[in-house]
Amino acid sequence: QVQLVESGGGLVQAGGSLRLSCAASGRTFSPYTMGWFRQAPGKERDIVASISRSGGTIYYADSVKGRFTISRDNAKNTMYLQMNSLKPEDTAIYYCAASSRVLTVRKEEYNYWGQGTQVTVSS
Repeated sequence: QVQLVESGGGLVQAGGSLRLSCAASGRTFSPYTMGWFRQAPGKERDIVASISRSGGTIYYADSVKGRFTISRDNAKNTMYLQMNSLKPEDTAIYYCAASSRVLTVRKEEYNYWGQGTQVTVSS
């Protein structure tokens, strides 16, 4: 079992920045592909970014390319999402997740999930 806890969400004005963290415990972090997902009210939970076990391969959704940066520190069992140039449409609950699969963007292939952290971007 892997326990995941997100932090760093909050309220920010459009154009601002936030840095989300995802701390893992219970099992070693490094064997898992990690991902960030988000879910806005009334919408599906969608992939934001994912990062391979070594951090060498990264995927970004088109909507966040050039604005968000995913990273991981396997020694600290922590993953990050740096979010810059935030827009009101980025408002959502952000979830981190772990998958035993090789880099995947499919939420069905993620085995472990955090409880989520709210990000609200005001216009």
